[in-house]
Amino acid sequence: MSAHPESATLDPRAEARMWRRISFRIMPVIGLAFMVSYVDRANLGYLAEPLSTDLGLSAAGLGLAGSLFFIGYILMEVPSNMMLERFGARIWISRIIISWGAVTAVTAAVHSPGQLYLARIVLGVAEAGLSAGIILYLTFWYPKKQRAWAMSTFFLMIPISNIIGAPVAAALLEWGKGLFGIAGWRSLLLVEGVATVLVGVVVLVLLPSRPSRAKWLSAEERAFLEQTLRAEREEHAARGALTGMRQALTSGRVWALAVVFFGVVFGLYPLAFFLPTMIDSLNRSGSASGSVSGILLAAIPYFAALAAMIGWARLGARRCAVVATAAPMLVGVVGLVLATFAGNGTLFIVAVCVSVAGIYAAFAQFWRIPAIALSGAGAAAGIALINSVSNTSGLVGPYLTGFLQERTGSYTPALLLIAAVMLVAVLILVTVGRAAERVGGGPGSEPAARRRLTSR
Repeated sequence: MSAHPESATLDPRAEARMWRRISFRIMPVIGLAFMVSYVDRANLGYLAEPLSTDLGLSAAGLGLAGSLFFIGYILMEVPSNMMLERFGARIWISRIIISWGAVTAVTAAVHSPGQLYLARIVLGVAEAGLSAGIILYLTFWYPKKQRAWAMSTFFLMIPISNIIGAPVAAALLEWGKGLFGIAGWRSLLLVEGVATVLVGVVVLVLLPSRPSRAKWLSAEERAFLEQTLRAEREEHAARGALTGMRQALTSGRVWALAVVFFGVVFGLYPLAFFLPTMIDSLNRSGSASGSVSGILLAAIPYFAALAAMIGWARLGARRCAVVATAAPMLVGVVGLVLATFAGNGTLFIVAVCVSVAGIYAAFAQFWRIPAIALSGAGAAAGIALINSVSNTSGLVGPYLTGFLQERTGSYTPALLLIAAVMLVAVLILVTVGRAAERVGGGPGSEPAARRRLTSR
């Protein structure tokens, strides 16, 4: 790095080349890591029918298996992000991935509901911190101006993981026994676990922890990037950004944002776990082939999500983060309500396409808000807290969905509950989100900024 990083400058063309190089180098690596994590979470939905049959699980028992993952995940989220700050992103993220890959592979050997429940709890402990850690990692590289498109690009991995994971899961469920000599759902877990460990090794080899460790950047580029990020952190701190761990963990604003993101994520996990089963129930198919068909049809909404995230990334970047998040959340609510009126699988899938597109578009835009309201250790703790609280929806949502379906014989009550939770989250967002956004120079902050400039 140059001796005087504060004087580092790049012309616009050189800066554009730098951002392209950074994105080319780190986005595929962290995107691959994030993608396998969401394939892992979706897999319980893919193998729900054969696993339930072999282990004797009810719908509520399957929902409990989905929920138990989040016990360890939630408890370890904040400690994991603090460890990432201490040991570095490369070491810690690769540790997370290799650990959960090994646990997933071992889960292929479970033979009772109790063993499955234990494996799911251990899996949550192993995987804790990946999402929050990667979100924190992106703040090490991208300032506010670039962060909107960086976050949107990164979160494209979620629908892509479902698009890729669904046909792979269907193939292994259909032909896994012939290939590996074990039940299809066991072969799915085994293959996914081994592949995840290999991804962890790739991350360990290729991912730089911070810009200062990136040998593929020039000294001038490293100095410019560190200077830009440092100046932005100082500006955010001057506006009231939370910089300490205790500040972040006790802030009402951070807890409110956590509740908002709970509402966003509450719409994801029940659909991820139960969507193939929902489709099968509407098509009145209980056969194994119907299960595979349901898995393949369940991938369709994620194509809609992919298109929505790409389109909204450009349009949403021109709007304040609160509006860019609240608008697609309302679209997600509308889609869920429409799904309750669907009388067949085709109409249901169309309605779910609308809902999933809105939810995923909101998912990416939301993270613009905490990234400007938190800094330093406050960012590590606050982002982990928000992600941890939001993931209690993964603990509650799948279990409630299975429970309500068992009691009523329909998924309609669960879909309406998800819609109601998301609507409450929108109301909290428009109430609290503006104050958080002003920290980063969002709407309403200009007068304060002008006063500071005048006083200098």
